[in-house]
Order: sequence, then C-alpha cells, then structure tokens
Amino acid sequence: MSALAGGVLPQLLESLALSDPWTYLAVFLGVSLLMLWRLEAMLDHGLEGTALGTLLMPYCSGLGNLIFVGIMIRRNGAPGEVLTNCLVNNVTNLTLLLGVPAVFWGLAVLPGKTKAAAGGKGKKPAKPAKAAKGAGGLEGQLNRLSLLLTLTAVLFFTGTVWALGGDGKLDRTDGLVLIGLFLFWQCFQVFDVMKHNLRQKVSFGWMFYVDALVVMVSAYFMYETIDWLVNWLSAQKHGFVSAANLGWLTGWLMVLPNAVLALYWGWKRRADVVYTSQVGDGHICIPLCLGLYALVKPLPMAGFTTTSLALLIGAAVLHGAFLLINGGLPRWAGGVLIAAYGWFVYAGLLS
Repeated sequence: MSALAGGVLPQLLESLALSDPWTYLAVFLGVSLLMLWRLEAMLDHGLEGTALGTLLMPYCSGLGNLIFVGIMIRRNGAPGEVLTNCLVNNVTNLTLLLGVPAVFWGLAVLPGKTKAAAGGKGKKPAKPAKAAKGAGGLEGQLNRLSLLLTLTAVLFFTGTVWALGGDGKLDRTDGLVLIGLFLFWQCFQVFDVMKHNLRQKVSFGWMFYVDALVVMVSAYFMYETIDWLVNWLSAQKHGFVSAANLGWLTGWLMVLPNAVLALYWGWKRRADVVYTSQVGDGHICIPLCLGLYALVKPLPMAGFTTTSLALLIGAAVLHGAFLLINGGLPRWAGGVLIAAYGWFVYAGLLS
C-alpha cells in the first residue's frame, strides 16, 4: 500500500504500520469531530445557532464532498461518480439524517408550552421561559423563518439543476450559473449574520480565529485521508466495496460527520442547528460541487438523477410544510423519511 502514501499523514501512518482503510476512516472521523467541537465553541464567539448551521457547519461537514470533487478533477475521474456522490449526500441529509433525530427526540424548532416553561432550576430562568411562551418565542419564530428560507433555497437550487440538465448534461455555462447562485446565496447569509451581530452588539473574539485555524488544519488532514481512501477504493476491482460503487461509498463516507452532527444536536434539543446543518450542507453539493465539476467536464444527467432530484424536492416541501404547520418535524414524519431513504437506496443500488 506504499504507492498510496504521498502526504505527511500517509507517510506517518505507514511508518507506524497503520496504513489500512480502518485507520484512515478513524482519522477522518477524528478530524471531523475536532472540527465540529470547535464549531460548537463558536457559539460563544459571535455566532448564534442558525448562523452557525447556515454558514460554517455546511462548509466543514460538506468539506469532504468539495475535496472529493477536487480529487476527481485532478484524476480526470468519471462524472457519474461525482453526480452520485452529491445526490447520495443530499438525499441522506434531507431524509435519513433528519428523520432519525426526529424519531428519537422530535425536531421542535418552536417548542411547546411545557418545554418552554421548563427553564431549569431556580427562579432565574422564569423570565426567559415566560418570554418564550406564545407562538414558540421570538427566537424560535426567527429560526423557523430562517429555515424556511434555507429550504426555499434547496427547492430553487435543485429545480435549477433539473432545468439546466434538461438537455441531458450540465456543461461549463451551467456550472458558472450554479456557482453564481451559490455565491449570491452565501453573500446574503454573510450580510444577514453581520446585521444580526451589529444589532446584538456581538463581535468575533480572538478565540474565533484560533478555532478557525484549528478547522483549517483539520481540513488538511481530512484531504489526505479522503485522498488515500479514494485511491484505495479505486484499486478494488471486486465486491461491493470497490471502484464500481465509488460514488455511493464516498457519498456515505462524507455524511458520517453530518450523522454525528444530527445525533449530537438532536440529543441537545437544538432542532435549529440540526436542520440548518443538514439543509445547509446540501447547498455545498447542489449547486457548488456540481457547478465546480461542470466547469471542467460535462456532467451527464441520466439514470437515477431525475428520481433523486424529485425526492429532494419532495423532502424539502415536506419539511417546509411541517415547519409552517407544526413548527417542526414530528416523530412519525421522521419514520416516513427513513422509509423514503430505504426506498432510495433500494431503487438506486438493487433495482
């Protein structure tokens, strides 16, 4: 396996006789969790929950997909594998990784009166809890509006990809359009966070930039682990875990950090961060990853693509409807999404 070693991390692991897929998978998860740990710390350094999920977490949880696109461009990889990677990532985010936390804890962006009243021990939390009553509280209402806007962006981005791919492919011009849409959306989000911080008189402390440095170092090691794993998978010629299923396998690999995010923030009852981290991560794949690859080589829009895009649109509409009606995703709806994901995997791999 020495031929796969090229960077600092591969050489170190090979010298320790630890150059195997399980080690690299463990390192990938380790650096991903490190990034997420420092992201949580940023909640105290100038970012409120929805902004954290919309701006920073998607880049970190979706960084693996961006790295995968870069690797496939460098190696002149198959366009179909890039498309599959992105579709698997987005469908998993909007169905399985939102459905599971909903089944276990419910995803209540607008907490009920009982939950709002349970402000903690003592009398100090009574005033904030009272303010949270009625319509789920101002913060919950603002988070719901932000999530509805983000889901609207999912519909817009996915529909744009569907429309641009109507001729059977995404070419260079289509890629420029998708990247332009993504950049416009990110500019909108940045100004929204700056407006929020100005109103709340919040500034980024020096630890914010230390955390950003830790995230960048983690990103480098993530690149080396993904590069090695893609090399290793490409060398496998037989069985399910092989080059034949590169798009599916790397798509599942990239959503592992998202799964940790969903379970952790769901356990902490932060439905706003669960939602925005998963929905916002989808923006990295559609439209950014697809747009970047289309600049270099046309992406064929064939096979299971149309069905996947339809499922994405349906899931986004479902989430938006429950946010409007219930203020969150009920447990039974989470079960429906998990079942929809099971059908997606069956139809894509076994049918």
